[in-house]
Amino acid sequence: MDYETVVGLEVHVELATKTKIFCGCGTGFGAEPNTQVCPVCSGMPGSLPVFNKEVARFAALAGLALNCEINRRNVFDRKNYFYPDLPKAYQISQLYQPICRNGFLEIGGGKKIGIHEIHMEEDAGKLLHDPWEDCSNIDYNRCGVPLIEIVSEPDFRSAGEVVDYLERLREILLYLGVSDCKMQEGSMRADINLSVRPSGAAEFGVRTEMKNMNSFKAIYRAVEFEAKRQTELIDAGGRVTQETRRWDDNKEASFSMRSKENAQDYRYFPDPDLLALDLSEEFIEEIRANMPESAASKRSRFTGELGLSAYDAGVLTAEKPLCDLFERTSALCGNPKEAANLIIVEICRLIKEDAATTEDACRRVAPESLAALIKMITGGEINRTVGKDALAAIFREQADPEEYVRERNLLIVNDAGLIDEVIDRVLEANEKSVADFRAGKEKAFGFLVGQAMKELKGTANPGAVNGALKKRLGQ
Repeated sequence: MDYETVVGLEVHVELATKTKIFCGCGTGFGAEPNTQVCPVCSGMPGSLPVFNKEVARFAALAGLALNCEINRRNVFDRKNYFYPDLPKAYQISQLYQPICRNGFLEIGGGKKIGIHEIHMEEDAGKLLHDPWEDCSNIDYNRCGVPLIEIVSEPDFRSAGEVVDYLERLREILLYLGVSDCKMQEGSMRADINLSVRPSGAAEFGVRTEMKNMNSFKAIYRAVEFEAKRQTELIDAGGRVTQETRRWDDNKEASFSMRSKENAQDYRYFPDPDLLALDLSEEFIEEIRANMPESAASKRSRFTGELGLSAYDAGVLTAEKPLCDLFERTSALCGNPKEAANLIIVEICRLIKEDAATTEDACRRVAPESLAALIKMITGGEINRTVGKDALAAIFREQADPEEYVRERNLLIVNDAGLIDEVIDRVLEANEKSVADFRAGKEKAFGFLVGQAMKELKGTANPGAVNGALKKRLGQ
């Protein structure tokens, strides 16, 4: 029997606010455990939450970009369950009146993936497993970090569609500036709800859930494996159990963890400590009017207005720090094609050589320095070999390009007298090559040019050297 895979996603995205959703604690990643905690986010009795307005702005911004309806009235609910990293024994979330509903995101081939809702909630803490001590420690720093949960409709039919959606979603959120979407740090993670059904059937099968997936490759493999597992189980006469499963990427297999809860199991009720949140029309329209330019719009503008190739525009917008560096540099130097070429070829090479992250690399290279280097190259002050070396110094040492060139006497030499003196010495030292050239051997001319350039340390204008040499040889 043929089966159809049906997938829905719940994507959790940590928002890029400086403070938590209901208190003033910081949200920076990597702080010492339990140093960004207060009575509110640690669930101490008598502490009261105060809502962070920036969370609503980010959530509405994401909703508008994903074609959602923005609910003007928002209510927070308590989702009750006990787990060691949730000190209150409940999570503040939104069940009945989420901030966004009924959106969509278009993936490849023009298919629209429905977005059921986006709701705001707080994150839980983190368990740190210590295999050496055979114990688990709890870091509460993440408790109360603001999240949006983007819940799709069950519209996916393959692992490829799932990854396409997640890549496009990540790009949208990055360019909006609502999250850094660093999956390796847990800033973006997905829960996969998957079932299979006979091809052509209308009813969904029994679903399983794989939680907190934070790698596109792992997500692709997990969808493929789980669909195959369920299909083989049904064909063998078994029944799929509604459960939460853990994906082990090393073993490339999923394993049962616990039975899957339904909404009623969490005993949701409105949080009595938080008033309903009413969003004004002015608030929504201000967000709509100031939405950042999307990556898709930038690609179109780069190819249309700036004359870049579709490939170059795609590379530059693949990562936002690279795109920001390009836009600032090209605005300063007025030469977008040269800026694109240096960034795509040379800076990307240096990133690979140094095993640097794009974000870190783009912090190292000041747009002002890159623009000054481009002007020196296009203005004929230095050649491209010198430009390449200077860029490496900018990248690795934050060198000033003009100082780097001046201190090493790398400016192109246009002094006709000096060039003539060097050519005289070269001709005198290479009489055989001169004779070969006069005998019709063209390669000898190239050799003589090379010797002159070598003596001038590569800083002479090649055209001037060629012209002077031809003149001396009677050409």
